[in-house]
Amino acid sequence: MNTVQDYSLAELLICAGAEAFRDNGEVLATGIGVIPRLAASLAMLTHNPRMMMTDSEAWLLATPNPVSGRSSHRGQAQETWMGFSRIFDNVWSGQRHAMVGPTQIDRFGQTNISALGDDYAKPKVQMLGARGFPGNSISHLNSFFVPAHNTRVFVEGECDMVCSIGYNPDRLPRGYNLEDIKLGLVITDLCVMDWQGPNHQLRLRSLHPGISVEQVLANTGFEVFVPDAVAETTAPSAEQLALIEHLDPEGWRARQLKDNPPGDRRQAA
Repeated sequence: MNTVQDYSLAELLICAGAEAFRDNGEVLATGIGVIPRLAASLAMLTHNPRMMMTDSEAWLLATPNPVSGRSSHRGQAQETWMGFSRIFDNVWSGQRHAMVGPTQIDRFGQTNISALGDDYAKPKVQMLGARGFPGNSISHLNSFFVPAHNTRVFVEGECDMVCSIGYNPDRLPRGYNLEDIKLGLVITDLCVMDWQGPNHQLRLRSLHPGISVEQVLANTGFEVFVPDAVAETTAPSAEQLALIEHLDPEGWRARQLKDNPPGDRRQAA
């Protein structure tokens, strides 16, 4: 595929996020938020057509719906009912891959979307609650999307509230071992990472154009494994950008990152 030079950071992240779903086969893909949803949709239209996709509500689709505002939501495809009972069948059988956006991530891959602060009874910030994170994390593969890579997200020590399982032997549920944990890619505005470093350490896979290893390390609150050679995140191809435009004709992707920066930060230098 021929890559292009003029693309946004959001478009780069969509293409990088699509790689998280490569080789998943027939799983239910759930992208929480615009960029993860577009990433899953792009994967379905390119390298993983066997994926199952919902419209983010309750309809199972053979082809992903474009992202749209409520004003233009009517008329979108609604093919097969995908109620909670069918979703849970996929969740509990491990046939799902969710790309989620935690508020905190620690060195074990544990995440927090519930509350911030040392005292859970009186949190500094009350958020969503743990919601589906505990059950999802012990049942199926999860990847993470982080739009602002910094030490407030990648925290030193454990998360303030541990909402999901990670590579922490002291918190494993009864009957589980570390090899049962399923964590995929971590897509951020600086890089792509995974949990395939030594002893499931967070590992740097690729740097986005114009980003240095030092920037990643300075914005992560714990040690990251850096291989001897780190690739540059692949720029979107013209074909991928055309599909993204089809999937997001109203341009919602341009509103997801502050100031909609270019994909190659050297252009902004």
